[in-house]
Amino acid sequence: MIGELARLFLWLGVVSFGGPAAHIALMRHEVVEKRRWLSDRDFLDLVGATNLIPGPNSTELAIHIGLLRGGLAGLLVAGLSFIVPAVVIVGAIAMAYTKFGSLPEIQAVFAGVKPVVIAIVAHALYKLARAAVRVPWHGALAMAACVAAAMAMNELALLAACGALGGVIAGGLRNAVTKLQGLMWVPAISAPAAVASAVSLTGLFTVFLKAGGLLFGSGYVLLAFLRADLVERLHWLSEQQLLDAIAIGQVTPGPVFTTATFIGYQLAGVNGALVATLGIFLPAFVYVAISGPLLPKLKQSPIATGVLDGVNLASLALMAVVCWQLGRNALVDLTSIALALVSLSAIVARLNPTWLIALGILVGLIRHAH
Repeated sequence: MIGELARLFLWLGVVSFGGPAAHIALMRHEVVEKRRWLSDRDFLDLVGATNLIPGPNSTELAIHIGLLRGGLAGLLVAGLSFIVPAVVIVGAIAMAYTKFGSLPEIQAVFAGVKPVVIAIVAHALYKLARAAVRVPWHGALAMAACVAAAMAMNELALLAACGALGGVIAGGLRNAVTKLQGLMWVPAISAPAAVASAVSLTGLFTVFLKAGGLLFGSGYVLLAFLRADLVERLHWLSEQQLLDAIAIGQVTPGPVFTTATFIGYQLAGVNGALVATLGIFLPAFVYVAISGPLLPKLKQSPIATGVLDGVNLASLALMAVVCWQLGRNALVDLTSIALALVSLSAIVARLNPTWLIALGILVGLIRHAH
């Protein structure tokens, strides 16, 4: 069984383009329809379970399946097999980028890809918002969270405050909401701009461990976490470099979180890539191992469901603000705006985002040639 888990998830790690939703669809085909390891009901229970814990949903789904089929050994094998192909591919691209990234052709490629990335994030945001905003208080909390995020409220404070509010409201304790809302806005005061600090392996591990351990929602929310830490607080990356890293995460198969591998290599070479990758994926293994037996009971709790709703709404707010901020840097002329709009239309029409990335590369090269 362990060998079969390794073969399945290594293959999925190589072919799973298109983001978490595509990964989950591929996994369902393999484990429900083809191998009949799980029923549709069981599979949906696992999908729901991944939404109750932080981290990359599709990676955690792979880890859950491994745990069910092969215990702790299966957990490790399935998770690592799904992650490693993307890490190797992204690592190789990071090396090439370090050597050739300054060439005009490479810059032209990224200039064409970035508008596509913005379109992918915008579409994901829309789809997630439709699923997340189900009752009036969801919409009100999402709007308040957007304002707080735009005012530079600390992203972890925002997630915690919205989660607490969601739990309070879902638990029927509405008389405490006013007090919690007052607390929610305290961290919204921006701290003074940080001075750039030296890159360290410990610092890298800490940044990515925090992202992997606290990030709810999809891999796209990673943008907000990384921008807050690496661009604004530590000044280790520019906006441009962050967009390049996210573009690499989109063009490669497997978890979007392998963006950490690319950034780690850029900042501290091979050791940086390994440390960043370990930091961002380690919490997923721990959470699945600990939470597996507890999740059925948690899913029956209205308060736990309310907390998750609040956290998801805060995640959407962070996505919306960072999409706007990054879009200002990517959509700089009529061509880039048109490419973003065409990409968004194609995604709505269910075209695989990988083909749009290829289109962006082509457009970038054509513009450079002329």
